[in-house]
Amino acid sequence: MTTVLITGPTRSLGRVTAEALARHPEVEDLLLVGRRGPALDEVAERVRRPGVRAHPIGCDLADLSDVRSAAATVRGLVEAGTVRPLLALIANAGIASSDGMRASADGHELTFAVNHLAHAQLVGDLEPVLAPTARIVLLGSNTYYANIWRRLMHVPPANWRDPLELAEPGTGSSGMTAYSDSKLAILYYAHELQRRIAPGVSVVVYEPGWMPGTALGRGAPPAVQAVGRALGHIPGVATPERSGPLLAAVAVDARWAHLRDGAFVVRDRVVEVQPLAQDRDRERRLWEATAELLA
Repeated sequence: MTTVLITGPTRSLGRVTAEALARHPEVEDLLLVGRRGPALDEVAERVRRPGVRAHPIGCDLADLSDVRSAAATVRGLVEAGTVRPLLALIANAGIASSDGMRASADGHELTFAVNHLAHAQLVGDLEPVLAPTARIVLLGSNTYYANIWRRLMHVPPANWRDPLELAEPGTGSSGMTAYSDSKLAILYYAHELQRRIAPGVSVVVYEPGWMPGTALGRGAPPAVQAVGRALGHIPGVATPERSGPLLAAVAVDARWAHLRDGAFVVRDRVVEVQPLAQDRDRERRLWEATAELLA
């Protein structure tokens, strides 16, 4: 029996993933790391069932002190023997700010702070309580590069700069550019993390597919959100109901146990990332800058 931690479990993809994990025969304990409030308590109650224990852990990922506190709670549960070491850590939570001007509690650009820095802090703090063959699953996105469809929809690709600059609010990035930058950072971080973490631990990046109308875009104007909700009904477009069980499977199913090195899974297949998403110098620099920002 295993322990799985997921961030952002209260809505959309995270909620459906948590429910799928609760149905998995090997999952015994679910650590639900999300914003404090009725939604977190409700999803914890919803996923509890015979043989599955849910542990809601309140945490604002936009506040690194809160992330450290949540990690300390998890370590305490493992060290006390209340739960087993983590077999999977799913860094699901993410945001797409409406602009690049908003700052986290620590003064960092909000999207970069939540999507990358908070999870880097969490992974670093929880490394001592990972199972020897644990999987770390980071949520990625193909928005880091422009293809024909993203160009038609005016979705900007990443505009990579030094990570210390990316972490500064108001350095010229739009909200969606900041989002794409954060998703490229996740790929770089995954590759470097795999080089530095314990040999038996695997690092994977999961792309759930384009999911218009989900809570990720709640900072967008109402008209844009309405269009997104309408597009979500198009056959073949990803939805939390379709992608959530697939994300849960990548985290715990034997089928995916061979993946590592930041393998990029889109829905239910492994794909090659673009050449710009593999850069040893950028990956090393991001690791150094992340350590500086988290110090």
